[in-house]
Amino acid sequence: MEMTLFWIVPVASILALSFAYFFYKNMVKQDEGTPEMKRIAKHVRDGAKAYLKQQYKVVAWVFLALCILFAWMAYGPGLQNKWVWFAFLTGGFFSGLAGFIGMRTATMASARTANAARESLNSGLKIAFRSGAVMGLVVVGLGLLDISVWFVLLQYAFDSLPVAEKMTVLTTTMLTFGMGASTQALFARVGGGIFTKAADVGADLVGKVEAGIPEDDPRNPATIADNVGDNVGDVAGMGADLYESYCGSILATAALGASAYHLSEQAQFNAVIAPMLIAAVGIILSIVGIFLVRTDENATQNQLLRSLGKGVNFSSVLIAIFSFGIIYLLDMNLWIGGSIVVGLIVGLIIGKSTEYYTSQAYRPTQKIAESAETGPATVVISGIGTGMISTAIPVMAIVVGIMLSFLFASHFSFDNIGLGLYGIGIAAVGMLSTLGITLATDAYGPIADNAGGNAEMSRLGEEVRKRTDALDSLGNTTAATGKGFAIGSAALTGLALLASYIEELKVGLLRLGNEVLVVDGVDIPLHKANFVDFMHYYEVNLMNPKVLVGLFIGSMMAFLFCGLTMNAVGRAAQKMVEEVRRQFKTFPGILKGEQEPDYARCVEISTKGAQVEMIWPSILAIIVPILVGLVLGVSGVMGLLVGGLASGFVLAVFMANAGGAWDNAKKYVEEGNLGGKGSDVHKATVIGDTVGDPFKDTSGPSLNILIKLMSMVSIVMAGVTVAFHLL
Repeated sequence: MEMTLFWIVPVASILALSFAYFFYKNMVKQDEGTPEMKRIAKHVRDGAKAYLKQQYKVVAWVFLALCILFAWMAYGPGLQNKWVWFAFLTGGFFSGLAGFIGMRTATMASARTANAARESLNSGLKIAFRSGAVMGLVVVGLGLLDISVWFVLLQYAFDSLPVAEKMTVLTTTMLTFGMGASTQALFARVGGGIFTKAADVGADLVGKVEAGIPEDDPRNPATIADNVGDNVGDVAGMGADLYESYCGSILATAALGASAYHLSEQAQFNAVIAPMLIAAVGIILSIVGIFLVRTDENATQNQLLRSLGKGVNFSSVLIAIFSFGIIYLLDMNLWIGGSIVVGLIVGLIIGKSTEYYTSQAYRPTQKIAESAETGPATVVISGIGTGMISTAIPVMAIVVGIMLSFLFASHFSFDNIGLGLYGIGIAAVGMLSTLGITLATDAYGPIADNAGGNAEMSRLGEEVRKRTDALDSLGNTTAATGKGFAIGSAALTGLALLASYIEELKVGLLRLGNEVLVVDGVDIPLHKANFVDFMHYYEVNLMNPKVLVGLFIGSMMAFLFCGLTMNAVGRAAQKMVEEVRRQFKTFPGILKGEQEPDYARCVEISTKGAQVEMIWPSILAIIVPILVGLVLGVSGVMGLLVGGLASGFVLAVFMANAGGAWDNAKKYVEEGNLGGKGSDVHKATVIGDTVGDPFKDTSGPSLNILIKLMSMVSIVMAGVTVAFHLL
């Protein structure tokens, strides 16, 4: 019965990929518009393709080095099993593939969205949203397909092991697949973020502020690079990011299920496949929700938000209901369904909170715009303050969510830690179960932004630009909401990965021939040892200086990582500003509209800057957990992961929300409020927006990957940590 239910998982993944193909083919059939619109779209498409090609070359060398390391660990001292290197490779490949498909779809859709906006607002919304849905469905489809294939394959590979041990080894091996996805995602997010924000800052500072020309004006040399950046950062990078979030939550929860229910073979199997089935049902209901999104002509921002919210809310309610059915069919305690509902509610609360603090329809963003009446400094101060305040609701939502999901799954007892941690993991799966549609609302944003750029550069007229501006402004909010969603899921998944680290320690000790833990002079067989036993054995408590040192290093990592990526954007943006100024000065005909700028040079500057600058922050996230494990041992690693999780989550929410609020404060003024475009107030909000660009599109969203990648690295290298300190 249960194995029969499992086949819903690959079927749902194929269904997602089929609908993604359906939406893609329908989008391609739409008219791309005038020859000028097609020419501009081709420039952007070629630039994005060329950048990703270069990025994947750099990442390939990193993957090769890590694959060699994992192969040595498996075939040399035997510190890992022999499937790990291949699982790592496939995770990275599919993460990159999801981003590439999303990027290709977005670059094909932008001109078609602009052309559809010539007809009506609803036509433009439908093309942009369903093109974004291609990204959402490809991410969940590829993720679940890869997970289900590995699940079947590894069951045969580890068939000789006892059933309880087989499930533990199988699920911890699959976490290596998650590390591959996280590694690729971090490079994609950091590299794409540096590319897009270097171009965006250069285009805004010189074009809007100094030259006084509109956004996306074809006379601005950085315009094409800016549009390319939207696709490689906000689409390809975001797709890889949420792919690893989605897979990480499912895999970590499966590993916790193998541990929490190890006393019963059937219950253990059911707990392992439960998160996969919930994700599968989420795919089906997300597809239904996608078809519900539509709007009326002349819709306000609130009406547009409600149009997108209708699909998300519909999917969320039905997933909550169907999840109880899955739990019932798997003969699990129905209270676990409460943990799933908690995850969904926490996700909605974080989304609504993000919407409130970043949408121009609400007072926080409008207040930032009003602060621009006294200059750029007050805009920056107001944005930072708003971003800091905005952390309160998401943090409290996560806190309450952790407690409730733990208690529901543990039968309202703090003593049953294994079941409680499983509840936290499955809450993360519940939060991400709607990813098929929530990612569609996120990927929609860059498509709408590029559509506005195409409309401006093709000079389609005021009415079309008004419609694309409305879609773009909505996209800023949905993109911010999507980032909040990813960051929130990272907090829950990060906790689940902490528990999975203990499971990998158990497997590592067994691999080294250890059969028992000696805790307070008592021998405890490893297969019976629980989380508390391991905490005692490795002295993981606040009185251990190694734990405290790890906490400080983990907290520092979040700020160090942000500092490195912010400075990287600053250096690349500085070169972009100098290049745009040079072209305006050297070729006066550009601003007169008599001469075409050198767009390719600006794309080249962003590409080179991103390729060089992305390496060190990304490598740091891999090296630090390994070094901490070798120097401080397991207790130090636990401190590192807790410190990184706590500080990284709050810092990520602050940066994402502050950046989104600055961006929409600018949009609020550009709609004609407080003096409108070209006024001193507008110029001040542009400064705020340029400060917020790396906040919301480079450093902030990369932090949630950093949190999980450090955990994944620690899990994969647990055998090395254990062996080094046993010698």
